[in-house]
Amino acid sequence: MTDLRAPAAPRPLLLPDGRPAADAWTLDPGLLHLNHGSFGGVPRAAQQRQSALRDEMERAPVVWFPELTGRIAAARAEIAAHLRTDPADLALVPNASAGVSVVHAALAARPGGDIVVTDHGYGAVTMSAARLARRWGTRVRTARVPLDADADRAHDAVMAEVDAGVALIVLDQITSATARLLPVARVGAEAARLGIPFLVDGAHAPGLLAAPLDGLVCDAWVGNLHKWGCAPRGTAALVARGPLQTELHPPIDSWSADAPFPDRFDQQGTVDATAWLAAPTALDLVETTWGWDAVRGHLDDLARYGAHVVAAALGTADPVDVGLPVPGMRLVRLPEGLAPTRIAADALRDRAPAELGAEAAFTSFDGIGYLRLSAHVYNTPTDYDRFAEQCVPVIEKWAREGTDGA
Repeated sequence: MTDLRAPAAPRPLLLPDGRPAADAWTLDPGLLHLNHGSFGGVPRAAQQRQSALRDEMERAPVVWFPELTGRIAAARAEIAAHLRTDPADLALVPNASAGVSVVHAALAARPGGDIVVTDHGYGAVTMSAARLARRWGTRVRTARVPLDADADRAHDAVMAEVDAGVALIVLDQITSATARLLPVARVGAEAARLGIPFLVDGAHAPGLLAAPLDGLVCDAWVGNLHKWGCAPRGTAALVARGPLQTELHPPIDSWSADAPFPDRFDQQGTVDATAWLAAPTALDLVETTWGWDAVRGHLDDLARYGAHVVAAALGTADPVDVGLPVPGMRLVRLPEGLAPTRIAADALRDRAPAELGAEAAFTSFDGIGYLRLSAHVYNTPTDYDRFAEQCVPVIEKWAREGTDGA
């Protein structure tokens, strides 16, 4: 029998002066913001820092751009410290998908070599892998990983698709649609033993995982800073180790094209790099105000509370067993018939602000629709209580009407 009793509500986080944590953001108070995992949320201080940098750029562009590479290198070092990795291995890119494209462009063609992904993979990354396979004249193999698979079952499901005919493995560290971890360290060790390039999509990892690269053997890893790290959008890290480093080049060749990795990524024509320079402001805000380790624990407590409350209101199974849950995100199963596909799920997401008064993530996996709840420091237990009271009845109405969101 499902236990729908909610755990104790965690106490909301406050700013040092006693104001709610949400006052450090500029989010619309007229909406419930329960989908931090999609596009993040930039704190006021980081927005102000980026605006000041843009003003500086526009006051004297001929001064700004020659000095920019040194400032980007300094920002990279600060970001690397937050990720607990070597700044010599870290380049900045616009987002995780861009980093994936950079890696795919660098890999040598391997005729007859297939690419392994999973059915939890982020759609844009999987499409990029398919494009690479077409260029190579090969195919994509999709490993089917059960939603509730533990580390052993998930590892075995991935490796069951790996043999001598595989030229690349692409694996999510934290899955987007299903909010779970995959055993990237174990798969990476196997890939290294077999001599197969291994790319890790860590889009959600910065902020949610204290040290996402510790113990991880991979050729390349990409992670978004604009999600849980709250950096201005357009900020992501590409970490590469080993021989692949020498083959990686930025999306735009500029005057640093002949520089070594990662320095050649620091100059890309007249790209507005103020988001990169302001990223440490966002990361530092969380660290100095609450501490990232404490925040991760709080987000997990908050997401767990929210999932219980919303699932109880919907009368669905709680919690959804995702095998290896990740801090700060939880799945709640939607009523039968809602969001059976990604397109239908996205349609509900787009309707939610107007009809629910909420920004919410609707996802789909294996023909079943889910609500993916995210939590960040600006959220409080009351947000989830309000969603259960005000939004769940509308979702149930959608289900009664037979709408699938399309």
